[in-house]
Amino acid sequence: MPATQKLYETDATLRRFYARVLDCQKMDSGYAILLDRTAFFPEGGGQGADHGLLGGVPITDVHEKQGEVWHTAAAPLAVGAFVEGVVDGVRRDDLTVQHSGEHIVSGLIHRYYGFHNVGFHLGSDVVTIDFDGILTPAELSDIELAANLYVREDHPVQILLPTREELSRLDYRSKKEIAGQVRIVRFPEADTCACCGTHVARTGEIGLIRLLSVQRFRSGCRIEMLSGARAFSYLARMEAQNRRISALLSAKPAETADAVERLLHELSRQKAQIAHLQSERFAQLAARFSGDTNALLFEPDLDADAVRRLCAALLDATTGLCAVFSGDDEAGYKYALGQRGGDIRTLTRQLNAALSGRGGGRDPFFSQGSVHAAEPAIRAFFAALGQASES
Repeated sequence: MPATQKLYETDATLRRFYARVLDCQKMDSGYAILLDRTAFFPEGGGQGADHGLLGGVPITDVHEKQGEVWHTAAAPLAVGAFVEGVVDGVRRDDLTVQHSGEHIVSGLIHRYYGFHNVGFHLGSDVVTIDFDGILTPAELSDIELAANLYVREDHPVQILLPTREELSRLDYRSKKEIAGQVRIVRFPEADTCACCGTHVARTGEIGLIRLLSVQRFRSGCRIEMLSGARAFSYLARMEAQNRRISALLSAKPAETADAVERLLHELSRQKAQIAHLQSERFAQLAARFSGDTNALLFEPDLDADAVRRLCAALLDATTGLCAVFSGDDEAGYKYALGQRGGDIRTLTRQLNAALSGRGGGRDPFFSQGSVHAAEPAIRAFFAALGQASES
C-alpha cells in the first residue's frame, strides 16, 4: 500500500476533507480503514489521536503504521468509495493548544536551565512533562511568567522540512533518532524541536498557560500544566471554590488562606483539649479495675486512637484481659484488646472469625481492629469465654 498523504502536516486547521478508501479490515474493536489522504492526526509524540466522522461513521482512534494511517471505525466502508472526513474540531483544537503550550514550556526550561524533556503525556485532564533536572516552585513561577509573556507576543509558529544537510546545521530538541524526513517545529526564541504533532499558527491562539505543580520524579522532576480553555476552566473552578470558602469562613476572597490557618489552629487547640479531657475520663474508668480483673468496656464516639488510649489506660490498672469497643450496631465497632504479659493473638483471631472482624497487631499482648456485629453478640462472645464485663 502507498503511504497516506498526511494533510494535517501542511494544514493543522483543516477539518473537512475528501479521500478514497484503500482498504477496510475487520478488527475486534471495529474496522480499520486506510485512506489515500487524511486530515485525522494519528496518536504519536505524546498527542492523542483525532476523533470525528468518516463517511458518516464515527472514528474513535487513529494509528500510523509504516507510513500508512489507519482509522478505527465503528462500521465498514466500501473499498474504492470516495468519502468525506470530518475531524472533531473541539478535540483537535484542545490537543493542538496543549501540545503547543508544552513546546513553549519545554523550550524555555531548556533555554534557561538546560534541562531536557524526557517524557510527555497529554492526558484528558492535565498535561505532564518530565525533565532530567529539578526545578524549584519559584523557578516554575518564573517559567510560567515567561511562557505567558511569550504567548501574548503572538509569535508565528514555523514548520520546517529541512534537507539532511540543513538539518545538520540546526540546533533542535529531539528525544530519539529519526529516519527519513525530519519535521521541525520552531517557536522563535523559545523552542526548536523535531515533532510530528499539530500546533497553533501563532502563539496568541494559546491564550493562557498555567503550570499547576512541580514535584521530584525519578532523578528529575515532573510538571503538571494546562493551556488554553483548560487553563481558563481550571482558574474558573478554583475561583468558584475560593468564593465558597470565603462565604463559609466569612472572610474576604484574598484572605481565605489566613482564615483557614486560624481555623486549623483553633481546631488543633480543641483537639488537644478533648484529648486531655478524654485522658481524665479514661483514668476514671481505669480506676474501677485493679489486680487481675478483666474489663470489657463500650464507650461511645471514640476514634481508633482514643480506643487504643483507653485500652492502654486499662492495661496500666490491671493484668487481666482488657477489651474496649466504640461504635454502633449498624456501622460496627472499633476495638482494642490487651493483656499485660499475655498473648492474645489466638483470641484476636477467634474474635475476628466470630464477629466478622479484621485486625491484629505486632505485639502479642495488644491488638486493634474492627468488627461488624451488634453489642449483644460482642458481649455474648466474651461471656462464653468466661470474661467479666463492665459497661
